Amino acid sequence: MSPEEYSALPAREIAARVNAGALCPVEVTKAALARLADIDPKLNAFVFVADDAIAQAERIAAMITEGGSAGPLAGVPVAVKDLISTKDMPTTFGSLLYRDHRPREDDISVERLRAAGAIILGKTNCSEFGYGGFGHNPLFPTTRHPLDPTLTPGGSSSGSAVAVATGICPIALGSDGGGSVRLPASFTGLVGIKASMGRVPLWPGCREPEMPGASGWESVEHIGPLARDTHDAALLLSVIAGPDPRDRHSLPKGDVDWIAATTSPAPTGLRVAYCAKWAGVPLDPEVHEVTLAAAKSLCAEISAELVECPAPDISIDVFRAVVAADSDFVGLREMIAETGVPVSRAVSELLHISPSMEQYHLSRFGRMKAVRALAELMADFDLLLTPTVACLPFPIDCDSPGVIDGIEIDDDVWTPALFPMNLSGQPAASVPAGTSASGLPIGLQIVGRHLADALVVSVAAAFGE
Repeated sequence: MSPEEYSALPAREIAARVNAGALCPVEVTKAALARLADIDPKLNAFVFVADDAIAQAERIAAMITEGGSAGPLAGVPVAVKDLISTKDMPTTFGSLLYRDHRPREDDISVERLRAAGAIILGKTNCSEFGYGGFGHNPLFPTTRHPLDPTLTPGGSSSGSAVAVATGICPIALGSDGGGSVRLPASFTGLVGIKASMGRVPLWPGCREPEMPGASGWESVEHIGPLARDTHDAALLLSVIAGPDPRDRHSLPKGDVDWIAATTSPAPTGLRVAYCAKWAGVPLDPEVHEVTLAAAKSLCAEISAELVECPAPDISIDVFRAVVAADSDFVGLREMIAETGVPVSRAVSELLHISPSMEQYHLSRFGRMKAVRALAELMADFDLLLTPTVACLPFPIDCDSPGVIDGIEIDDDVWTPALFPMNLSGQPAASVPAGTSASGLPIGLQIVGRHLADALVVSVAAAFGE
């Protein structure tokens, strides 16, 4: 199998053919590694390539030879973000502080990938500790956009997005604490899904108090798929979703059939809101034009009523306060002082925060208000549509676009429609909406009511048909 033939295959077809004995997982893995070796030196998606990838594939081949099914992801190469724990390869969190760290155990999602027959191809680049919607950190070369290497692919799941967008892997794991799956999905033309909080359990990620920096985002973090279409994203969710007693936020299983949601007709007659601008943040005119057209097209496709309405006023300050409350800045400051290791500008700025009681109050009651505002909006609508990101991809040496539609903005307010869904925990997906005049991808965000994951996935699949 050539790398080009391999890169055109969706994950579901690879798994079906491997389980049927019609495709050798070793040949698939060799093709993936060959494509990685050819493409990645230019784009820096991967920070570590598994040295046992061929051995993993040989074990899957042996299972097939013995007459059994190797699982729903049999022989499918998968990339894993470097914020997600893997016990047999480094997990550095993009930080010099953890450059030699090897976890004691796999994250639950990685355990489930292995059990499903996936080939863990390697770890992918991210911003340090996930702080920032870009692909650079102090430890590894900057991840570059596949269509224009001078631009960022977004982040913090930058490497996972590029791995999928370039055909190195058909699917990848990202994490999303404030939009970090949906943002790079939008910038690179992929599907990225953040399921309802607790659908995909996390452990040990975010919950290791002895690891400052790596233990943040606990109340807003989600692990989710990046894929070329909704069908493959749903396949990955069908593997990694489901309860686990180690995660106290874990939800019971049983009310979402991820695969059926992509194959059954989407419901018709829905009432859908489209909210363009959020929190007073300017919106790139091209992004607005493309996403509004996509929203109208989607609603026409499923015979839904589309209503343009103002977005709830949810401040980035609430999200900042929640992240600060979730983070061990004291331990991180002590670790940096002891080691003398430099950190990224984004992390350094956060370390100057000393949360007051007023900020803790904002993190708790400001969040309550944000969740209530979203619930009140969604009481009148089945779905909410937004531009995924307010701007187009920007230069790789920047932490933000700086200017949108001629207006200068703060560094971290150019994704105003993303972080609210982490505060509320409700399901959200970014799907390709179209492209700018220069050919850069633009994403449309599809948001459902709390726990309405099946509806979000179903409508996302209908739009992608």
